[in-house]
Amino acid sequence: MRSIILWAIVSYLIGSFPTGYVVTKLFHKDSSGKRDGLDIRTIGSGAIGATNVGRAMGAGWSWFTAIVDMLKGAFALLLAAHIAEPEEQIIIAAVSALAVVIGHNYPVWLKFKGGKGVATTYGTLFFIWPYNSFAVVLLCGAVWYAVRWLTRYVSLASMLSLAAMPVCFAMLHAPKEFIILAAILAALCVFRHRTNIARMIKGTENKYTPKSKR
Repeated sequence: MRSIILWAIVSYLIGSFPTGYVVTKLFHKDSSGKRDGLDIRTIGSGAIGATNVGRAMGAGWSWFTAIVDMLKGAFALLLAAHIAEPEEQIIIAAVSALAVVIGHNYPVWLKFKGGKGVATTYGTLFFIWPYNSFAVVLLCGAVWYAVRWLTRYVSLASMLSLAAMPVCFAMLHAPKEFIILAAILAALCVFRHRTNIARMIKGTENKYTPKSKR
């Protein structure tokens, strides 16, 4: 139990690194080309994730933020896989994956106001069950891209792609801990997008159009 709690804390701290916040603080430029230390939480959706960074700084920085957020999840999982005792690896992997996403969504450094956890969820689940999880995440990534391309709603693409993950894991007969984990992360994604859902119902949800350059 102590090792599980320890891994949960370590993974939470890894996940709580606020990539989008740091990126805009360090690299965002105003209309005159000077760095202005923009707080990403003051624009767009107020989230610190890749989608909001894209609104402020363009697609390139959006992808950079997404990749770093994915790597946070990957790092936590790979660390756990190499250090945890063999008999505890499945449960520790599941706990670490959940904790790293919670860390991203509720980072202690930003008064527990973070992102929506989509990229970090992808990073954790990609490495949760090699090599089967590689196929699951790539397939769900294709779902994300297709939904975004068809609707231009990143929020809808994120929710539908993560909702497909527990189904895919179950179809491949993954350990029950991983199926439950994927279901919890999908539910957390929906919860974090509750304001987006309300706007979609009202027809006021913004469609994603990142700045081409910054």
